[in-house]
Amino acid sequence: MANTELEKRKTTAAGTVTPAEEPSAEWGWHGSFPKGTLIAGVFTGLAMFFMLIGNHTGRTEDLWLGGIGLVLLGGVAWKIHKNRTSWRR
Repeated sequence: MANTELEKRKTTAAGTVTPAEEPSAEWGWHGSFPKGTLIAGVFTGLAMFFMLIGNHTGRTEDLWLGGIGLVLLGGVAWKIHKNRTSWRR
C-alpha cells in the first residue's frame, strides 16, 4: 500500500512496461511510431493537394481537399513544435 493516494508507477530497467500492467507486452512490441506518424501525416497532407489536380469542375471538392490537407499539415507542425518545446515547461 502507498502512503498517499498517488502511487508511483513501478517500472523495470530502462523504463520498460511490465506485463502485469500491460498484458500486450508479453506477446509483442509495446510502443508507438513517432517518426512514422509524422511522415505519414506529411505524405497524406501533400497527397490531398496533389488530388486538386484533376477533371472535377466543382469547387466543393477543392475546398474539402485543401482544408483537410491544411489541417493535417498544421497538426504535424503543431506536433513538431510541441516536441521541441516540451522540455521548457
